[in-house]
Amino acid sequence: MMDDKNHSVPNEFILLGLTDNPMLKAPLFALFLLAYILTLLGNLGIIVLIQLDPHLHTPMYFFLCQLSFVDICFSSDITPKMLIDLLAKEKRISVTACVTQLFIFCTFGSTEALLLAAMAYDRYVAVCRPLRYATIMTKSFCVWLMAGVLIGGFVHSMIETGCTFRLSFCRWEIHHFCCDVPPLLKLSCVDTYFNEVVMFICAGFLVNLSLLVVLVSYASIILAVLQMRSSTGLFRVLSTCGSHFIGVTLYFGTILFTYIRPSSSYSLDQDKAVTLFYTVVIPLLNPLIYSLRNKDVKAAFRKTVAGTGHVQR
Repeated sequence: MMDDKNHSVPNEFILLGLTDNPMLKAPLFALFLLAYILTLLGNLGIIVLIQLDPHLHTPMYFFLCQLSFVDICFSSDITPKMLIDLLAKEKRISVTACVTQLFIFCTFGSTEALLLAAMAYDRYVAVCRPLRYATIMTKSFCVWLMAGVLIGGFVHSMIETGCTFRLSFCRWEIHHFCCDVPPLLKLSCVDTYFNEVVMFICAGFLVNLSLLVVLVSYASIILAVLQMRSSTGLFRVLSTCGSHFIGVTLYFGTILFTYIRPSSSYSLDQDKAVTLFYTVVIPLLNPLIYSLRNKDVKAAFRKTVAGTGHVQR
């Protein structure tokens, strides 16, 4: 490492990890390993089902497939290193690995927010513009929309990561289990006001834009539902939008709690819990939310299982 006279980027950082309690490390390792395996199986299962069943080749399931991919990348960026560090004596991460982890973390975190907004717009068109759905949500439009989502996440991550690692560091112990912006800012020897403003503006713009699209879409959906006289149509709308609404509530509730809270209430342990929730828990829950409440996905699963059993016989 560089000495304190050269306040710059060190060769490596020390991650203080999830906990210092040796009695908790093995149980937490087993718990999060199981959660990670289930996350991979659940999200990969949704991707495979959507690819195999032609009935699921629609815009709604195209975006769901992308969400599963994003969740796999998001969780895989953090969880394997966290699992290794739970059992390791020395929890070190090179500066290159730290930059990479932060970049991927920011990219897929912001991509998920924008993707949930795109999914809300898709549900708005399906409910409020059903006769024009096929002409609006074309395959090319969905691909371009997804490309815009990925570019938005990439640009946001470039700004956050670039601003963070332009700082000079004089401390190397990260009070976290991963490389995230807030704990890295605490290692800086210089004033981080500019970084905090940039983070607030970038994250605030992205979250507010995504949330605005979600709120406007669901406000329009609610108005359309209130005008429905058919109980069948109402049930169809609720079954179609219910899963996405739960997913949106979980994700944006966590994000808003993280970034729109007073600086005086900031807590490192609280920040660890929040990061765990939206990098471990939400990617684990999303496959359950979108499959258990979705008749099409369950039907595709039964068809796939039945087809596999038929082939084996």
